[in-house]
Amino acid sequence: MLLSLKWLREFVPFEGSAQELGDRLTMLGLELEELAHPYEAISSIVVGHIITCEQHPDSDHMHVCTVDAGQGELLTIVCGAPNVAQGQKVPVALVGTTMPGGLQIKKAKLRGVPSFGMICSERELGLTEDHSGIMVLPAESPVGARLVDVLDLDTEVLEIGITPNRADCLSVLGLARETALAFNLPLSLPSLPLVECGADIAGSVPLTIADPELCWLYSGRIIENVHVQPSPMRVRHRLHAVGVRPISNIVDVTNYILMELGQPLHSFDLAKLAGGITVAPAVEGEKFITLDEQERVLHASDLTIRDQRGAVALAGVMGGLATSMTAESTTVFLESALFKPAIIRKTSRRLGLSSESSYRFERGVDQLGCLRSLDRAAALMAAWSGGSVRKGVCKVEPKPFVAPVIPFRPARANALLGVELTEEFSQQTFAALGCPVQAEGDTWQVTAPSWRYDLSREADLIEEVGRVHGLDTIAPVLPQLQRSLDDAALPESPFSFWMRVKRWGKGLGLNEAVNYSFVGHKDLDHLHLPQEGRISIMNPLSAEQDALRTALAPGLLQNLRTNIAQGAAGLRLFELAHVFTADASSDTTAKETSIIGFLLYGSRYDSAWPQQEADVDYTDLKGIVEHLLAFLHIGGMQCQLASEPHPYLLPCVNVLVGGQPVGVMGRVRPDMADAFHARKDVWLAELNLDMLCTLHRAASVHFSALPVFPPVRRDITVIAPATLSVQAVLDYVTALKLPLLEKINLIDLFEPEQAEERNITFRLIFRHAERTLKDAEVDKVREKIAAALVKDLPVHL
Repeated sequence: MLLSLKWLREFVPFEGSAQELGDRLTMLGLELEELAHPYEAISSIVVGHIITCEQHPDSDHMHVCTVDAGQGELLTIVCGAPNVAQGQKVPVALVGTTMPGGLQIKKAKLRGVPSFGMICSERELGLTEDHSGIMVLPAESPVGARLVDVLDLDTEVLEIGITPNRADCLSVLGLARETALAFNLPLSLPSLPLVECGADIAGSVPLTIADPELCWLYSGRIIENVHVQPSPMRVRHRLHAVGVRPISNIVDVTNYILMELGQPLHSFDLAKLAGGITVAPAVEGEKFITLDEQERVLHASDLTIRDQRGAVALAGVMGGLATSMTAESTTVFLESALFKPAIIRKTSRRLGLSSESSYRFERGVDQLGCLRSLDRAAALMAAWSGGSVRKGVCKVEPKPFVAPVIPFRPARANALLGVELTEEFSQQTFAALGCPVQAEGDTWQVTAPSWRYDLSREADLIEEVGRVHGLDTIAPVLPQLQRSLDDAALPESPFSFWMRVKRWGKGLGLNEAVNYSFVGHKDLDHLHLPQEGRISIMNPLSAEQDALRTALAPGLLQNLRTNIAQGAAGLRLFELAHVFTADASSDTTAKETSIIGFLLYGSRYDSAWPQQEADVDYTDLKGIVEHLLAFLHIGGMQCQLASEPHPYLLPCVNVLVGGQPVGVMGRVRPDMADAFHARKDVWLAELNLDMLCTLHRAASVHFSALPVFPPVRRDITVIAPATLSVQAVLDYVTALKLPLLEKINLIDLFEPEQAEERNITFRLIFRHAERTLKDAEVDKVREKIAAALVKDLPVHL
């Protein structure tokens, strides 16, 4: 938000410096990002008086002027502007001046006539884009005075960073409220009498709101007999100082009120409207041309302003070209409305069409201020265009504003902030914020003003009194935490679940990786990830960060490259993060999915005695995944070789829980891994953490008594074809449901080279809950298992 210091002083009598103001606002939570001087480049331009103006002897379009610039002597200046004339007061750049475009004014000869300066146009001064002729100043302008003083330009502009919850500060009025609060100053609104004439227009333009949940207020005024022309010089220069391009007096009024009061407005040419106005969703597939002359295809989720013929504006985003004001327009229907923030945000994001209006509507505007802004805009429009304001207002308000009443406990504020605030201070703070207070008993009732959408609960009020007191003055003392047993039964928050999984990963000896959400399209293409569903960054920091990641693999493989470059012999990484895919049904047009990823590479152990040298393989990766599911009390894990080729894993194994896929794991394709300088196999897994969280919450934990009697172990080796999986044998034996068999584990695997069979050794663990088993009965069960295996599976002992 660009704030002109002079504009601010029209609301509050602040006499301090711009830096002092910025420092105080920063401590209130509104950070000063930059202090600019937009007209510093023309600070040396002075007012000159053209004493004589004669035709150049060797040019048919140049004039030789004698100018009094207050320098003690008259200056000869050659000027080629068509509108230069004797007696004018003009801006003069003296010899030695450097213009905003970098041009340095020097003594020169033009067609043989010496020239000692330059008479400037508005574009040469950087004020506007007008270069049709020189800038002519008011006749009362003092000769030799600085141009910036004569024009009363906004020479100091503060760029204030506004947090998303403080939409009320997206205007001069909002920041004036904060200034009055910070320096205990009175606040006053600029006044301009609204003179109405003619018959009452209430009902002359029928207004209809199709869905009250999408538009809470719609109002309008009619201004007749307007003349579309440039705005007054003072207005054009003020808008230019705060980054708004002047267009015409009608459009400039709406932009002026937008910056001054924070209320977006729109001007329709009333003669181009057919019948009444309806606020309703668009027709699916409807085509509409906006003010920027771009054709837009609308969805049924887009809110529009419509007349009898169709859409005339995208509500809260941009008006339509067909009903816009032109030089021939004479009657204005001026709109002031309040729309549901979510629907404006969704349309703006979907169309990639962000405007100053949508930026404010997305965050919320002052409902009670809509009519005040409408009245002030109508008065300014009449004053700047020579028009007249018709009596009355067209208005429909299906959802009148109801101020929220929030309980506030002074004792709770002191406990939460860790300071002792007096009740008098809290009452004074709320009064300065515009919040009426009923201070009775231990719990006060505080009414939030209409412009503060961010005040909805007690913690918000505590934050307000805290920031006014000064958060920087609170001593950094670690507070004592007290947790109630009543909180133990509350559901675990997503953040707590993530932190618990992170602690598990670190406890398992894995290193956590934290990567940017931005990756490069070329990284996604290298891993053969599909183009469909990608979200491109409109203004990327670099070509390596021009898309949102759709998988964790690109970031983890970049971590692999970095660690290999640093000489790491082995790597065991995990990462918890979101991946993003395009989703038109989402308010943000993006779907976020929580994923946990694992990457294993190189040596299984540290290269220190007495560890054996060995590289990680599939069993290490599968063991980590199994350990995670066991940690989350999720049973029924199954592993199936993927039937369809995976973009970057070969082989790829699907991880299922109860028949439901929750992720994949496998080896990164060697040709892809080679691009990251991998000289050994890279093992990678990605699991859907949202699904695991859901399964974890649904899991039931059962407790059983610890075994009292000792187990009995027997080994059994089967010779099986290479096509028979170990899991198939494990599943078969488990399905026998033998009462004495407690567990079966794989303990050895021998695969002769170029053989069609392999030897698989399992360990059977037997136990009885109430007595010690005898060898004979254990051997009997073992033989039963062996016979069943030989009978039902293609194996032999």
